[in-house]
Amino acid sequence: MSTSGAGQPANPLGNSPSKAPQSSWRVVDIVVASVLSVAVGVIFWLWSAGYGVIAAITAAFPPVGALYGGGWLIAGVIGALVIRKPGAALYCEIVAAVVESLLGTHFGFTVLLSGLVQGLGAEAAFALFRYRRFTLPVALVAGALSGVALGVNDSLVYNVAWALEWKLLYVILAAVSGAVIAGLLSWLAVRGLARTGALGNLPSRRAATEPVL
Repeated sequence: MSTSGAGQPANPLGNSPSKAPQSSWRVVDIVVASVLSVAVGVIFWLWSAGYGVIAAITAAFPPVGALYGGGWLIAGVIGALVIRKPGAALYCEIVAAVVESLLGTHFGFTVLLSGLVQGLGAEAAFALFRYRRFTLPVALVAGALSGVALGVNDSLVYNVAWALEWKLLYVILAAVSGAVIAGLLSWLAVRGLARTGALGNLPSRRAATEPVL
């Protein structure tokens, strides 16, 4: 095994080179993830309320509406960036979807399926890096994969009658929206929270000083 100059095992994949991240959830992790998810669930509900305007604007070419989709992907990405434990992205996205459905949305309870699928998309990205990297590129990948999940799910549930070309474009634009809105904005938000000291009891407490790449 190669070692770094400081005598610690080299770990090009991790933000914490000395040891693998702890996978077990603590009480504080559950509480923070739940509070965060409820807050984002309210954002989801407000985002859904604004979709009618977007649908009217994009009526001439509906696939462009996918660019609005990234707002529904924030919970999974920001949850994983804050908690940094396996299952965080999935948990936060599902809880946020539950909150959205309870508040009432014209999408009905289909948002629960959306939350599950989108959460799995984000979860896959962090699992790919073994839950050791939480840099900007990883956040962008998580947002993009969650966007792909959104695009595929919507094409099967809502946009069944669309031509294949429209569906493919919808998936691509959803991935772009996910990368920018859920990936970039969530990463910036976590760095901002870390600067305030609000993440003091979490592995993400040093997010503000971590490398961008």
